Amino acid sequence: MITGLGAIAPNGNGYETFVANTLAGKIGIKPITKFDAHATGISVAGEINDFDPQAVVGKKAAKRMDLYSQYAVQTAEQAMAMAKITPANTRPEDLGVIYGSGIGGLTTIQDQIIKMHEKGPKRVSPMFVPMAIANMAAGNLSIRFQAQNISTSIVTACASATNSIGEAFRHIKAGHAQVMITGGAEASVNEIGIAGFAALTALSPTSDPTQASRPFDQARNGFVLGEGAGTLVLEALDHAQARGAQILGEVVGYGTTSDAYHITSPDPAGTQAARAMTLAMQEAGLTPEDIDYINAHGTATAANDAGEAQAIRQVFGDHDVLVSSTKGMTGHLLGAAGAVEAVITAAALQKGILPPNVGCQHQDPACPVTLVTKHNQHHPSRYALSNSFGFGGHNAVIAFKRWEG
Repeated sequence: MITGLGAIAPNGNGYETFVANTLAGKIGIKPITKFDAHATGISVAGEINDFDPQAVVGKKAAKRMDLYSQYAVQTAEQAMAMAKITPANTRPEDLGVIYGSGIGGLTTIQDQIIKMHEKGPKRVSPMFVPMAIANMAAGNLSIRFQAQNISTSIVTACASATNSIGEAFRHIKAGHAQVMITGGAEASVNEIGIAGFAALTALSPTSDPTQASRPFDQARNGFVLGEGAGTLVLEALDHAQARGAQILGEVVGYGTTSDAYHITSPDPAGTQAARAMTLAMQEAGLTPEDIDYINAHGTATAANDAGEAQAIRQVFGDHDVLVSSTKGMTGHLLGAAGAVEAVITAAALQKGILPPNVGCQHQDPACPVTLVTKHNQHHPSRYALSNSFGFGGHNAVIAFKRWEG
């Protein structure tokens, strides 16, 4: 069961704002202001400009955390407050953390390398390593909420958060924990992050924020780098009901596979992406006809969108499932993408309103899927899938169900 949700994304700081803006199709992509990106050839990103770490994380704690950990803590505070998990109703031994990040503390790494280069190795901060490592979001959450069950991290590039949510679901299903804090966080909108992905020719060079991220459009030309975090509180049904918790939705299935194909390119045949969707449905006891909506990975790269669309057609055939990528609004949050997309998928099922596929003006014939628009987004739905695919061939899919009591 999902009993808590939290999010911070380029188009909304906080669960309510993020959900309202995403369902309304609000774009959070904007010109880069954190640094001068002119030399990279990239001019827009999914920046978060209204984040105050002292407000929730706390001034002292924030100084000992990279930005990605700060995002994780803020969204976990939101989700835990919504879930109303306290030491009075949940034992520390029954509370665990599985939390993902694709890169970890990239801002800290960049800043400390510059400091070492300019001032010498003796000036490197003693907090460099604990702030930079990719498991520290999970560590900070475990400490903050006194979660003494499993505390671990999953690093599978852009599938990190979805793999984390799936493994947290399985951990509860196996009876190993009663409550899990799960999701993902990323903060890579900085000089080295933009330069690195630009060197891969993965980023859109388009300067118009409303045209830069165009999932499934025939003129798409790369993804827009974003940042943020999403956190879910998952809970065993009997534990949630015993304490009278509000249930927001259900995770009912999880599928994960590997392309075993290429370090950055998805398999154009989409075979293993399709199998991940099938496995998630099988665990939930569902057929393709049961699925009403798919939150696509939909990065707006030529290879991803065409391959994912073909994978969807392999699985669903003539079943007219509705599909959208929210990356036209948020950009690509890397290891946090699956987390914010899980949040919006759960909210969409709860509200009966699907997020539109923003940015697609002329749908690519190579992407034969039925996209969500403002004309068909009011669509009461029972089951949905959320797809995430990462560099290295990592495929992860979560199946969600609307809570019906």
